[in-house]
Amino acid sequence: MMPRLYRPECLAILLALGASTAAAEEGLKPKGVVELFTSQGCSSCPPADKALETLAREGKVVALSYHVDYWNYLGWADTLASKDNTDRQYAYARMFGRNGVYTPQAVLNGREHINGADISGIRSRLGAMPNEGKGLSVPVDVEVKNDELRIRVGPGEGKANIVIAYFERERTINIDKGENLGKTINYWHAVTDMETIGMWEGKETNLVLPADMLKKKKKAGGCAILLQRMKTADTPGAILGATVLTGEKATR
Repeated sequence: MMPRLYRPECLAILLALGASTAAAEEGLKPKGVVELFTSQGCSSCPPADKALETLAREGKVVALSYHVDYWNYLGWADTLASKDNTDRQYAYARMFGRNGVYTPQAVLNGREHINGADISGIRSRLGAMPNEGKGLSVPVDVEVKNDELRIRVGPGEGKANIVIAYFERERTINIDKGENLGKTINYWHAVTDMETIGMWEGKETNLVLPADMLKKKKKAGGCAILLQRMKTADTPGAILGATVLTGEKATR
């Protein structure tokens, strides 16, 4: 899924917060970002879905699940899948120099990939990446206050997109066909939509959006804010910072 630009009709609502405005409430200081590409029609995916649930429940990383649609031909159409999710995975493949995609694939900090079921490997790599210059180096905070969704991105180096990813917090699916026939699986943080809401050019950046955006998004149970470099207009790159908001409170 490549994030859409924030709709022009909403730009009038997007305001810079003045220096005198109180700083955003301190939220999740994540160890990293895990983007899982998965499918309800993939027999190898349930362990990865469980791993993502574990990571989401622990609350130490930004955990997002992107359901892809290219396994639907196996007999079960993934109820959470979208072409946008598949497009995002293929965009990552271009960035990694790969000719194809696979499930379950976990992309870590937008920089490298690993089997999504390998939770010990995911934890190990996220722990090592900061020492390799691949960690989350730019602080990102988000809070809901006075009917506003307030986002603060700290200072750093370079340029990046400020992206919001809306997700459904939890869904239980009974699968009646395909490779996972007869299974009941819990899916956490399934991404339903993404938008680019601003640009960051190395300086502290503060944005405010209407808090009811979450209510307007179909089935949105929360959102993640990603500060992501772009290799090209259509190819995502490294994630420099991130945080997550569930319901009306920042996850801690």
